[in-house]
Amino acid sequence: MDRGKTTGRTPRRVGAVLGCVGLLASAAGADEPAGPLRAGAAAVDITPEHFPVIVNGGFLSATAGRANDRLHARCLVLEDGRTRLALAVVDSCMLPRELLDEAKRQAAKATGIPPDRMLISATHTHSAPAGMGCLGTDADERYARTLPALIARAVELAVGRLEPARVGWAVVDAPGQTHCRRWILRPDRIGPDPFGGRTVRAMMHPGYQNRNYVGPAGPVDAGLSVLAVQSVTGRPMSLLANFSMHYYGASAVSADYYGAFCQAVARKLAPDDERFVAILSQGTSGDLHWMDYSRPRKPADLRAFADALAAKACQAAASARYEDRVPLAMAEAKLTLDRRRPDAERLAWARAIAAKMGSRPPRDRTEVYAREQLCLHEDPRRELILQAVRIGGLGIAAIPNEVFGITGLKLKARSPLQPTLNIELANGSEGYIPPPEQHPLGGYTTWPARTAALEVQAEPKIVDALLGLLEKVSGRQRRDVRGDDGTGGAYPKAVLASKPLAYWRMGEMEALRAADASGHAHDAAYEAGIAPYLEGPASAAFSGPAGRNRAAHFAGGRLRAELKPLGGTYTVEVWLSNLLPNDARAVTGYVFSRGPDGHRTADGDHLGIGGTAREAETGRLVFFNGDRLNEVLAGRTVLEPGTWHHVAMVRDGEAVRVYLDGRLEIDGKAAACEASRGPQLFLGGRNDGFANFEGRLDEAAVYDRALAPAEIAAHVASAGGKGAQ
Repeated sequence: MDRGKTTGRTPRRVGAVLGCVGLLASAAGADEPAGPLRAGAAAVDITPEHFPVIVNGGFLSATAGRANDRLHARCLVLEDGRTRLALAVVDSCMLPRELLDEAKRQAAKATGIPPDRMLISATHTHSAPAGMGCLGTDADERYARTLPALIARAVELAVGRLEPARVGWAVVDAPGQTHCRRWILRPDRIGPDPFGGRTVRAMMHPGYQNRNYVGPAGPVDAGLSVLAVQSVTGRPMSLLANFSMHYYGASAVSADYYGAFCQAVARKLAPDDERFVAILSQGTSGDLHWMDYSRPRKPADLRAFADALAAKACQAAASARYEDRVPLAMAEAKLTLDRRRPDAERLAWARAIAAKMGSRPPRDRTEVYAREQLCLHEDPRRELILQAVRIGGLGIAAIPNEVFGITGLKLKARSPLQPTLNIELANGSEGYIPPPEQHPLGGYTTWPARTAALEVQAEPKIVDALLGLLEKVSGRQRRDVRGDDGTGGAYPKAVLASKPLAYWRMGEMEALRAADASGHAHDAAYEAGIAPYLEGPASAAFSGPAGRNRAAHFAGGRLRAELKPLGGTYTVEVWLSNLLPNDARAVTGYVFSRGPDGHRTADGDHLGIGGTAREAETGRLVFFNGDRLNEVLAGRTVLEPGTWHHVAMVRDGEAVRVYLDGRLEIDGKAAACEASRGPQLFLGGRNDGFANFEGRLDEAAVYDRALAPAEIAAHVASAGGKGAQ
């Protein structure tokens, strides 16, 4: 059978039609009149015909000798009378821009659709032939040469099947099916990088309940977005889904869970219609995976995973509202970014290793990254294609990178089109784009290579450019949203009623500045070593019933502030969850500090959690006033790692009172030196940087007076007491 011809769903060369599409009711509205919608879709088999094939997706090269299931290029074409656009998804780990540019050129010649009205992305199966080279793997050139014509054929077939249609969309959560796979290491377990340093504070795939790791480094985007297509008579024609889960894991060659999902959706929605086309696009899953490393290992079952996700997608499609007239728009921009090139010393190191390798492929991680440095040196800049699509009130952002979950959440929250879905590895593959605050934590998503080469500020630049494109296609401005998902909870109302001098809710999506919610403009600065937007105390009391409370994870960095009006009598309160074992070091971690930055003898006021230095202080709250005065006050209660607690410290002259979950824990006296009356304050560490806190902090407030015990207890009660955790 000729490649590109269509048959039924199970034979070797599959091509299916996608008929009409009707869009979910435009939440953003149909601002411009649109003609009747038409849609068409097709799936073309792209399974390799010759074996063995080279497979990428790992550090080193691998080969496969057979196909375990079929690979496809699937395409949906939409038309509203003015605009025609194509959305294609290819079963591949990643595809280079040059290959996709050629596919678009061929498709444009066959269909008349301009290349800038085509969005082509990869699913990110790690079990497909290598369409491009990366790390220790070269491209399978024989296979890669076949792809442009096959992708173009999918677009051409979809255009040939255009017919009147209606579409609808919906978004549902699938929280149990994706989790953060990038976890933060303990400070005493820092790992090695390929360049001879020990820089790794965060790494992918830590292992299940590994005590060397303290918690995930980023939030999860568990939204499953669905664009459903029907004929004007209601016959299911296609379903385009988008989900942020990296890949499941299947023996090559395989479409992984993406193919199994499409099969399951077809069985559920159109069991007797071989024209139906299901498509699963990759969301922002750069740091996400199906494994939940906070729990014991569970048996792997790709089919069950795909079936469960497909069931949710079909339920979402059933809940959608369909329309047959929706405006279409698409915009594209090119963004040139620097790569992080090796300096002279690293380049010399790489050349020496490469000279010993000769023409053979890399055999270990050091050789992989040595060769990658030469690639970056020879190709120091890259031009990215970014796209935005509007389908009525639905937005789509297309990114040629492996994108962290938090970046996807930023785009979804700030997009002028609600909802918006994000398709990564679209129109090329330019590697991971960690947010800037993730770079100091290290790990292979930050190590300079073709898989993670772009400049440190690439992520915010890409987000800004995409939001600009979404503004263009929608005719509206981006949304200005708070990072804490709302301020309507009882707890922030109680804090604000007490009139704090500064109140940092620490729900930001970027670890730049912590906004002061008190109205006094005392914003604070995050230092390097902070991971933002993690789960905070799980109570609606913090953000209201519609929001999710967020906190910052402190992994060596501090929050710095200056409160010049603050005198010698003051109160600081904060919610904390220590994630470091209490026997890990002499002092488990300092939570709050007041004193000059970098002071040699740490003069000032410091509140922390004791460690192994004194057995009577291990795991308990401790107050310390610096090396010269050397006075220590300790609490009675051991704070178990991983539990949320409210802590308030009152300094009133020489009197020091510390409250734990609203109850008096420390009541004593300690001399107040001049440094303890200064304007500089720190959360998450001591003023000299010793034994900085390792865990999450949330909802920190400072008052220029001594809060009364009843007032502190009322704050805790407003959050539901200790049960807020």
